[in-house]
Amino acid sequence: MASRKVKPASVKSPKVVVVQPFVVKTSRIAGRGGFAARDIHTGERVAEYLGERVSHAVADARYDDHATAMHHTFLFAVTRQTVIDAAVDGNDTRFLNHSCDANCEAVIERSRVFIDAINDIRKGEELTYDYAYTRDGSETDEEEYTLYGCRCGTKKCRGTILAPLTPAELKKRAAAAKKRHHPRHAAARTAHEG
Repeated sequence: MASRKVKPASVKSPKVVVVQPFVVKTSRIAGRGGFAARDIHTGERVAEYLGERVSHAVADARYDDHATAMHHTFLFAVTRQTVIDAAVDGNDTRFLNHSCDANCEAVIERSRVFIDAINDIRKGEELTYDYAYTRDGSETDEEEYTLYGCRCGTKKCRGTILAPLTPAELKKRAAAAKKRHHPRHAAARTAHEG
């Protein structure tokens, strides 16, 4: 009897299901937030920030910060040309809230955004990262703390989700504040004059 070659049955690779390490629930910081569904370790990649990739012009047209009482978008600038809008085809990473003392960070690799743990995070703890929104220099003091106000409530809270001011920006701001105040009047009367 002659032997026949038998083709092996096609073997399908099993579908890999990645279980998200956080769940979305109501947050004390703002709206909804992501909470660890299990312990997460320092350096662990938590998730990728997904959404529609659009130009900055399209993102600006979709969301007008000054027309709303509070800044609220799911935008993440990836490059000078590209913004991810997680409100369109996004995933649950869009619900991770800002904190000035965050336990995660956003990492951009090859035009993709990942959220990585920078501390050990216990099950049930809220996952946060510092949004550090880029300043364009047009923000007023009032907008910094109202439109871009922070509600993280940590001891390190700087009061805003905008990026921290550089030493040069702090110096410039202090000089501008000094100019706003009237200089003392040389002839001002005091209670000690006779």
